[in-house]
Amino acid sequence: MLIVTLREPPPVPLEAEALTPDVVAGLSLADIRALPIFLGKRRLRVDDLCDVEGEPGECLEIRGDTGRVKWLGKGMTRGRIDIVGDAGMHLGSEMKGGMIHVGGNASDWIGAEMTGGLIHVRGDAGGQIGAAYRGSMAGMRGGTILIGGTAGLEVGMRMKRGTIAIRGRVGDFAGLQMKGGTIVLLSGADIRTGAWMKRGTIISLAPLTLLPTFTFACEANPTFLRLYARHLDEFGFGFPHDERTGVYRRYNGDAAIPGHGEIYEWVGEPDGM
Repeated sequence: MLIVTLREPPPVPLEAEALTPDVVAGLSLADIRALPIFLGKRRLRVDDLCDVEGEPGECLEIRGDTGRVKWLGKGMTRGRIDIVGDAGMHLGSEMKGGMIHVGGNASDWIGAEMTGGLIHVRGDAGGQIGAAYRGSMAGMRGGTILIGGTAGLEVGMRMKRGTIAIRGRVGDFAGLQMKGGTIVLLSGADIRTGAWMKRGTIISLAPLTLLPTFTFACEANPTFLRLYARHLDEFGFGFPHDERTGVYRRYNGDAAIPGHGEIYEWVGEPDGM
């Protein structure tokens, strides 16, 4: 495993797009130390700020106070990145494959416009998880993002495919303009969930304050939820999926579009039981 250790916190955000398995796997330690990183507008070498040791390959461990290190894992297609501490903005942006694990917290735009792979953040996260960048019409189109803590605004904005699961509470506009895919909210979300969503599924285990443009459809525990639950159970993000344990209230919307999205809100035992 290759180990890159940031010696001290950068005074301004540090851009480190080069630190991905796709780039470092075929290089020597000397070549990796010479890779470019950007401290503000200054172009530096990796070894100007970091110690590099270990065996180059498709497994990369990043240590140190990395909360202001941006673009880690950008566009990666294979391999694994383990970030011992925190991660900065744009973690796994446009990611196509491989795995990223973060032991601490992560900032905004995790997995923005990703198409494949797995990102697992054990702590809290910022906003725009799996979202589309400003001016872009499509967010994430595949892959899985798991957040162990809370998350900010606009989770899954304009996402088309893939799965996002968040253990803690989520901010406003979760699923904003959603076009497909699945968002699982284990602790619910703040206001305007699913605003202007066209398609896709949002599952919440806590009550939601829905917009008036969502219409109650039925109480159900559909079979397809079992597929998502089995997948997420592997990572400790399971949710109820057996009709014997209770039901969800299903809401359709957003009628302001008009959209064909669906929101499932867990209620336990159905009315009348």
